[in-house]
Amino acid sequence: MTDPLLHITGLTVDYRTGRHWTPAVRGAGLHVEPGEFVSLVGESGSGKTTLIQGALGLLPAAARISGGSIEYSGVDVTGWNDRRMALVRGNYVGFIPQDPNTSLNPVKRIGRQVIEAIRFNRRPEKPDFREAALDALRTAGLTNAGRVFEQYPHELSGGMKQRALIAIALAGQPKIIVADEPTSALDVTVQKVILDHLVSLRETLGIGILLVTHDLGVALERSDRILVMQDGVIVEHGPVAQVLEKPEAAYTRRLLDAAPSRHAGRLKPTAEVRLPAPEDGEPVLVADNLTKTYRLRGRGSLRALDAAGLTVRRGTTHAIVGESGAGKSTLAAILAGFTAADAGTVHAGDRELTGLNRAQLRELRRDLQFVFQNPFTSLDPRFTVERIVAEPLRAFGLAPGRAARTARVIELLRAVALDDSYLHRLPGQLSGGQRQRVAIARALALTPKILVLDEAVSALDVSVQAQILQLLVDLQAEYGLSYVFVTHDLGVVRLIADDVTVMKDGVVVETGPADRVLRAPEHDYTRQLLAAVPGIDIRSLS
Repeated sequence: MTDPLLHITGLTVDYRTGRHWTPAVRGAGLHVEPGEFVSLVGESGSGKTTLIQGALGLLPAAARISGGSIEYSGVDVTGWNDRRMALVRGNYVGFIPQDPNTSLNPVKRIGRQVIEAIRFNRRPEKPDFREAALDALRTAGLTNAGRVFEQYPHELSGGMKQRALIAIALAGQPKIIVADEPTSALDVTVQKVILDHLVSLRETLGIGILLVTHDLGVALERSDRILVMQDGVIVEHGPVAQVLEKPEAAYTRRLLDAAPSRHAGRLKPTAEVRLPAPEDGEPVLVADNLTKTYRLRGRGSLRALDAAGLTVRRGTTHAIVGESGAGKSTLAAILAGFTAADAGTVHAGDRELTGLNRAQLRELRRDLQFVFQNPFTSLDPRFTVERIVAEPLRAFGLAPGRAARTARVIELLRAVALDDSYLHRLPGQLSGGQRQRVAIARALALTPKILVLDEAVSALDVSVQAQILQLLVDLQAEYGLSYVFVTHDLGVVRLIADDVTVMKDGVVVETGPADRVLRAPEHDYTRQLLAAVPGIDIRSLS
């Protein structure tokens, strides 16, 4: 009987807090066999990342392993220093980190970074490094590998950066791949390509896969076994069917209930709607024939939008859906006045928004606010929650006086289900979901009519995501808000959208009521997106 590719037994990892050590992982164990796909699921702060950092020898200086063992194919590597573990990482275990923005070198071209990984990890071989790198990029789902090879990280979309990281992880031809949320920033079609490839590697080469994820749809659809982690402890483990049909832990049942696939229809407000229903067809934001081209340094141009448009009805949610590079974020940025279109118009009511000067754009902020994708970077880490939420009030001279501003901030925090105990906290003291709530509170400070949300829940755990989505539905019902909701997650679209616009390569390929588009799509690309949603057939649900 062969040893598991990875076998963790009774692992305890502590973090130093002042003079004391606090356990972050407590007696955790898992194993991955050759050709097996195992998923580790849990919310932020549950200890998932700490567990795999311990297994990879990547714990920060303030952490220590105080118990348990880590073995690769029967070799105990517990306590190995970084130099010895460097021989394990890449050659034996490939690691796909979560955040490509901090994992790729911003001053090196992508091709050079992939070649460096090949040179380091394939020492016995002397391949054609350029061709090997191009092959790794293609394998990771980058169809235009030649162009990506020459580009810098900042010239790629978030999904393309993540695929470049996957190419680097595959460069050493490892026996096991440990992937920390590798598809959380990817659209469903690219996610499917990546996961299909990982499954193919395990089937053809016997590679083991350990996937760390908060996406239960992915875990349930792809895994042989699932482990659920809470507060540093593995609270549930077993085959997929067992965990799905007969979960033993209350925490597992809560995660399952929070998954978008468990909801049969659109979310309803938790309280009685106070405002009248929106008038059918009354437009609050209209974009028409928008075109935008970006110049690439010495490498031609990229048409990001090509005669794109949409109509947002008052008091409704209009979702913009498509793959990375489809033009969704460019369209959202133009709607919010952050980017100028080359051609076309945007109207809010009878007011044209294109071509506004700086003062006019500032005034626009009263009616239209933007919620960014990443709450970790959209909030100033030096500011308290009170200062962050009060910033628009000070800028526009609203609620004059410290006492009035504080009272208004408390009111806004309560609107997003936070209380005044958060006033003096810094962003670093908040969870991802709490940070996104603060970002929404700041966006509401000027009492806008429209919120543009760019992938506002894509980085959140399913339970936190469910809370934020319900919050958005409640706020819309209470304040009559209109949403432009940019997302690659069609499961989320089904929960909150009234209308959907589907984009591909800068072009609107389909638009219409969400119910019709999701159940009876007219365009092949829309059908392709629906078919790629993990673990659920949206059209089969009532």
